Amino acid sequence: MSVDQLLVDFDAGRPAALARAVSIVENQRAGYDTLLARLHSRVGRAQRIGITGPPGAGKSTLSTQLVTAWRRSGLRVGVVAVDPTSPFTGGALLGDRIRMESVALDEGVYIRSLATRGSLGGLSSATRLVADVLDAFGFDRILLETVGVGQSELDIARVAETTVVVLVPESGDSIQTLKAGLMEIADLFVVNKADRPGADRLRNDIELMLGMRAGLALKNAPAHHGVDLGSIANPGKAARLAAQQAAPDRWVPPVLRTVAAKGEGVEEVTEALTRHQQYLDASGERLARRLSRWREQVIEVAEQRMRRRVWEHPEIRDFIEAHLPQVASGETSPFAIADELLRRAAGVLTTVKP
Repeated sequence: MSVDQLLVDFDAGRPAALARAVSIVENQRAGYDTLLARLHSRVGRAQRIGITGPPGAGKSTLSTQLVTAWRRSGLRVGVVAVDPTSPFTGGALLGDRIRMESVALDEGVYIRSLATRGSLGGLSSATRLVADVLDAFGFDRILLETVGVGQSELDIARVAETTVVVLVPESGDSIQTLKAGLMEIADLFVVNKADRPGADRLRNDIELMLGMRAGLALKNAPAHHGVDLGSIANPGKAARLAAQQAAPDRWVPPVLRTVAAKGEGVEEVTEALTRHQQYLDASGERLARRLSRWREQVIEVAEQRMRRRVWEHPEIRDFIEAHLPQVASGETSPFAIADELLRRAAGVLTTVKP
């Protein structure tokens, strides 16, 4: 099927055309760049919300509850669930799709599982492009759920406009959790499974760290040894209030409690997500984040095309192979060869392809 034929069905809102378009883009089949270029003018209307956190935090359960709430409001939702890669087929294990089966048959919901395929950032490398296809199809919300992540897998912050970090009381030492890079990317914290012991302490620790990050926590406490921190009834709450009062125009990530398996606290999460979207619009931050996303995509596409054009060129390959013995013998260095390659690549890149 040609791109033109596919777009006819795509414009008609046919799910099969959407699935085909997503497959073409995900696997970067022939014509995927042409398809994305044709869809580009329609991209930018959906709100992209990322859900991330450590394994077992209940991300899929919370995602299901959010989808259900949005559907009750009449919103169409696209879900990109990134699953671990199968070591046998290279495909996604489909665990998230199975856990979200209660909403999978809703005609206003489209769920796509993507495999990480070796990506270490918690997302598939195709996630951003697949989200563009869903955006162009007309979904109101696009939910991006990562695999369980740790301290450095923070790709979600570069793809989503709002990042929700889900934590649970039993995820380990709370200080270790807060040391993670996840602390820096969250627009909203959710302490899930909040009916379990330690939930209030984790929530308070997060709020305290948020205040300390802003340099405002306990700023009114006496600065000497022997301070009785017990005299401050709720240090975390005090830190949050101080941060909000000092910078009323800034977004201070709320820390919410949920028991997603029972649907408790989900309404507060959807309300916080709405407030953050309003903040993004009012502050101009949404445009800034989208410009940053497009900048990264332009660079990625340019690098992919330059890499393919240079390394597939026979003269470049022959030059490298011919000079490897000199590198091995010490007559020259990899750096000298690389400099010469850059000079040769300039001609390759400027040559007009037939």
